[in-house]
Amino acid sequence: MRPMPLLLCCLALLTLAPSADARPAKITHFAKAKPFKKVFIIVLENTTAAMAMQQPYLAKLGQRGASLNQFFAVSHPSQPNYIAMTAASAHGVSSNQNIDLDVTHIGDLLEAKHKSWRQYAEGYPGNCFTGAVSGRYVRKHAPFISYHNVQSNTVRCANLVNAEQLDQDIAQGKLADYSLYIPDLYNDGHDTGVAYADHWLQKTFGPRFNNQQFMRDMLVVITFDEDDYSRDNRVYTVLLGNGVKAGATSERRYDFYSLLKTVEETLELGTLGKEDATATVINDIWR
Repeated sequence: MRPMPLLLCCLALLTLAPSADARPAKITHFAKAKPFKKVFIIVLENTTAAMAMQQPYLAKLGQRGASLNQFFAVSHPSQPNYIAMTAASAHGVSSNQNIDLDVTHIGDLLEAKHKSWRQYAEGYPGNCFTGAVSGRYVRKHAPFISYHNVQSNTVRCANLVNAEQLDQDIAQGKLADYSLYIPDLYNDGHDTGVAYADHWLQKTFGPRFNNQQFMRDMLVVITFDEDDYSRDNRVYTVLLGNGVKAGATSERRYDFYSLLKTVEETLELGTLGKEDATATVINDIWR
């Protein structure tokens, strides 16, 4: 058999070798239409992902929406996680004591793009209240009041409202582009346990999740601020909305910075230049 000429041999090897274009690329943005136009985040308290999934309503929501099975909080105790999910870093916060932070947060990004934001907190007394406790409301779970450029500005502080205003906002079509909902110490399970929180969520939000006026173009996120210190800080996180594949599950590792980056990417906000800048976008559960 005659040996293959050198030129033909090289051409054959180039033909067989995979091209750079054929290699899978890392997904850093949404190739399709944006999966939501607004986001509504509900944060419950202090439960492992496994324990949360044992609750009947939380399990049902996991089947209706998309479950992020490897979603992690970023710290302990509660407050650093709330700061992280809204400001892309814990910014050195390591306790639940009142803090006043001169940092940028997602509210700044939203306003820069002429978009709206709102924090609903159960029991919040209003008037830019900066106290640590009022009944079953606690400041440590309501992060926006700890940002100096909010608490020192009455106009921006008006974005912090008692949760009783939610139904009025829905009825009037005034839901913000970004909403953070903070239940009180009973309803979030902090003082009562996850079974209580599960029942409260079904009673309070079950009808809203079936309300097209509320859910239109909306991504609802149900998550927990942290686990109960017994495991690895993996927390239940389920996404609901028309842009989500019903019953989808993800085994990719995500965290609060991933959620923040996904909101920034979808609403075209840019980043805060902290942990969000390099966070992984949630990209494997959309329609």
